[in-house]
Amino acid sequence: MAEAQPHNRGRRCCCCLFGIIWKLLLAIIVLAGLIILIFWLVVQPRTFKFSVKEAKLTKFNYSDDTNTLHYNLVLNFTARNPNKKLNIYYDVIEGHASYEGTRFASTKVITWLNSFRQYTKSTNPMSGVFSGQRVVVFDRDQVSNFERDEKDGVFHINVKLNFDMRFRLGDYIGPHTKGNIKCRLDVPFVANGTKVMKAFEPTTCDVNF
Repeated sequence: MAEAQPHNRGRRCCCCLFGIIWKLLLAIIVLAGLIILIFWLVVQPRTFKFSVKEAKLTKFNYSDDTNTLHYNLVLNFTARNPNKKLNIYYDVIEGHASYEGTRFASTKVITWLNSFRQYTKSTNPMSGVFSGQRVVVFDRDQVSNFERDEKDGVFHINVKLNFDMRFRLGDYIGPHTKGNIKCRLDVPFVANGTKVMKAFEPTTCDVNF
């Protein structure tokens, strides 16, 4: 019986050490949670708002013989920073336009040449121009949908914007944050200055981090 005591004492020491480590880990988790909660309550971070205010589609012609799409689409965006303490640096925004699930154009909305800092509780405009031609192969259903939209005078175009930005709190500037913005647009077609039957309705986009 006396020989078993050192073994039992060793087991008790291991259990005590495990208990201390577990309590320390639990304390770190609780402390980190409190820090995050305090930061959230003080800063109250909110996602920036992004919308398309104007859309002009003056060329959108598809040739079934050459599988070529000619397009000219101008979009005017607004970005709203609703935060009271966070500034936003818009470093890069790249836009991609697609129709019937097929991408047909890309453009750079924000580059290092026109990147800017957005202050708290402010709204800033920006624009993107998608113009040119591209070979795209539409199947029979896509061609049918194109002809339907052409007849209705409104094209359903999706625009995806990939962004690279940073947030600033006081003098601290955070790391680069990437995400995307998705805009589902119903864009009236205007040719040769003709009056459209249905005006474009400003559209709020979905922001994803």
